[in-house]
Amino acid sequence: MLTESEAAVARAVLIHGPVSRRALAARLHLSPPSLTRLTRPLVDAGILIELDDEVDGSVGRPSRPLDISPTAGTFVGVKLTGDHLYLAATDIRAEVCERADRHLTGSTPEHVIDDIVAVVGALGLRDVRGVGVSLGGAVRDGIAVDAPFLGWRDVAFADALAVRLDVPVALENDVVALAEAERWFGVGRALPGFAIVTVGAGVGFGLVIDGRTVRTPDAGVGTVGHLPLVADGPPCPEGHRGCAAALLTTAAISSQVSQALRRSVSYDDALALARADDPAARTVVDAAGDALGTLCALAANLSLQSDIVLAGEGVEAFDLVRDRVEASLARARERSASAVSIHPDRSGFSAWARGAAAVAIQAAMGRISLTD
Repeated sequence: MLTESEAAVARAVLIHGPVSRRALAARLHLSPPSLTRLTRPLVDAGILIELDDEVDGSVGRPSRPLDISPTAGTFVGVKLTGDHLYLAATDIRAEVCERADRHLTGSTPEHVIDDIVAVVGALGLRDVRGVGVSLGGAVRDGIAVDAPFLGWRDVAFADALAVRLDVPVALENDVVALAEAERWFGVGRALPGFAIVTVGAGVGFGLVIDGRTVRTPDAGVGTVGHLPLVADGPPCPEGHRGCAAALLTTAAISSQVSQALRRSVSYDDALALARADDPAARTVVDAAGDALGTLCALAANLSLQSDIVLAGEGVEAFDLVRDRVEASLARARERSASAVSIHPDRSGFSAWARGAAAVAIQAAMGRISLTD
């Protein structure tokens, strides 16, 4: 297996490559001889490759940038909801090359495993090195401790799926997985820390500090969903008035617009009506924008992070109410505090599946050996 130092070099090239040896040594605080000693076996084993020489403006011979091998295989990410699976096949940098989705034939673990195996088989993917699965709920050591959308408790899902697919499987909470994808392959690569807020079927919150994703027993239980945001707001299904779930979820927005118009309106239809300046839809979406700004301010104030990644299938509404979000955020933020930057990820369910693939990639990096 790779030593800790060799693994750190491989990770840095994966995340930041192609990268010159000079830049890599500076990033890892290594001397040139130490870096050469660590990279030589990685190049010899085919884990890293050397690209063509490039002139970087320094004195001496041209630099040969290092990159991760393009033969590192395919990774699969699967995002599960209560009735659907979204799949993304990626390369080792979580760049999506294939997508698929399907309704689940059932919500039992056996049904879900059958569905995943069927979709992976139908795509005809080659050289799959790992599979990641993400879901809403509490996850620990490959076990879905509590997945309320699926009605699962204490399901050893990762091991069961690994047996069927004959590849390693990593199971993770969906928000944690999304945070990991942003940390390694997204906006987080350039940030020491950030908060992640997700809106969609639920409201989620994740946190990266000093380059590490925060993982606690409460990371996947949705504690932010019932955070009170508006004192006289509408109630959520559990009776909490004005909480995040009552104002920001796709179901909450469609329900409120439906009630106002006295007809059934989907989330997409609600946004379309708001874009057309329908008064009822615009009122609901504007209120959601105000609430989202308050939530982002709370996330920044309590986490002490001034960068927020906004993701999830409900992000489409953000562009409609960005001004209101920013104004609400500013009202709840100390004037002398750092300006908060919001980074929207508009890829919807693909972002969730890509996050699951990123978890599989991280697990694979821990399994690499010089004899692979």
